[in-house]
Amino acid sequence: MGVAEVTFLYDKRVLALVKQIEALIMNNLLTRITQIPGQCGGRPCIRGMRIRVSDILEMLAENVSATEILEDFPDLELADIQACLLFAARRTDFPRLTA
Repeated sequence: MGVAEVTFLYDKRVLALVKQIEALIMNNLLTRITQIPGQCGGRPCIRGMRIRVSDILEMLAENVSATEILEDFPDLELADIQACLLFAARRTDFPRLTA
C-alpha cells in the first residue's frame, strides 16, 4: 500500500470520526430544548426556563446579535442560542418530494 492510499484511508477514518463527534455535539445541543406541558403552552423552551425558542429565533431574525441576546437574558449561554438554531433547522428539514 502506497503513501497516497494510506493517507486516503486515514483521511476517510478521520472524517468519519469527525462526523460522529459532530452528531454527538448536535444531539447534546438539542437536550437544551425542553417542552413541558403547562409551561408556555407546551411550546419549546430553553432548559426548562420560560424563554421560548421562538422568541430567540425572532430576535435573531430581527438582526439582534447573539451578544445582545445574552446580555438581555443573563441565564442563557451561547450553546442555548445554537440549540435554538439547530432545533429550527431540524424542524424544517422536510423530505424532498419528487413527482
